[in-house]
Amino acid sequence: MTTLFTILFDGVAYGMLLFVLACGLAVTLGLMNFVNLAHGAFAMTGGYVCAVLVNQSGWPFFAALPLAFVVSAAIGVVLERSLYRHLYTRSHLDQVLFSVGLVFMSVAAVDYIMGSSRIFIKLPAALEGQIDFFGVGVGRYRLMIIVICGLLTAGLQLVLARTRFGSRLRAAVDDPRAASGLGINVPQVFAFTFAFGCGLAGLGGALSAEILGLDPYFPLKFMIYFLIVVTVGGSSSITGPFLASLLLGIGDVAGKYYVPKMGPFVIYTIMIVILIWRPNGLFGRTAAR
Repeated sequence: MTTLFTILFDGVAYGMLLFVLACGLAVTLGLMNFVNLAHGAFAMTGGYVCAVLVNQSGWPFFAALPLAFVVSAAIGVVLERSLYRHLYTRSHLDQVLFSVGLVFMSVAAVDYIMGSSRIFIKLPAALEGQIDFFGVGVGRYRLMIIVICGLLTAGLQLVLARTRFGSRLRAAVDDPRAASGLGINVPQVFAFTFAFGCGLAGLGGALSAEILGLDPYFPLKFMIYFLIVVTVGGSSSITGPFLASLLLGIGDVAGKYYVPKMGPFVIYTIMIVILIWRPNGLFGRTAAR
């Protein structure tokens, strides 16, 4: 039971982290119908911003996290207004080729500026070690990830489902012309949504640096994981990717523990089984495009 609880706890923490990293892609792909494969580059940006502030400038870890979000969101705004907005009406193939090109440019730029070595973020002493929970050692950092990611998930779902902005976003995606006729500033809504998704990616990159490591090839190594989360969960809601992240996180941790030689393939097996059962994902719907 101790082993099962440990696997479950680590799997939930890993799944929560995957969701925060991938939910920005779920927003841009599912709610904006834009395929942004450069999503991992924004996560890498947030990770490096946090690492530089904490490791080199001596900032407190919790003070650097909001700035990782802000810097990634700001870069997202600049790129959305200057580049991305011209591709909203283009084919998905054009969007994929453009965003993949941005990925390789970001990898080359970070490798030149920061070097190719993997780095980790220095954590405060309060987040190191474990706490005892009914006889089971629970990592403090993973517990913090679960709490932060859980709050972000609830807040994001609340904003999209219960607020006027969420209604405007859904209207802008379903029929931009009609939304504009009703007085909705569609470009502004898209810009804010895109920037928020980029900011979440940056925050996820900062939180994941200690667990996943951080190097210039981060966007390429984890691009497939972001796509798996969105594909398995379905891109028409936030609930689907959230549940898919938990399922894949627990499955990946359990696979690496029980069958270490085949551990990396467990997540792909789960994906294949789910997509055979539900081709549009757990909560997906047939695309209108």
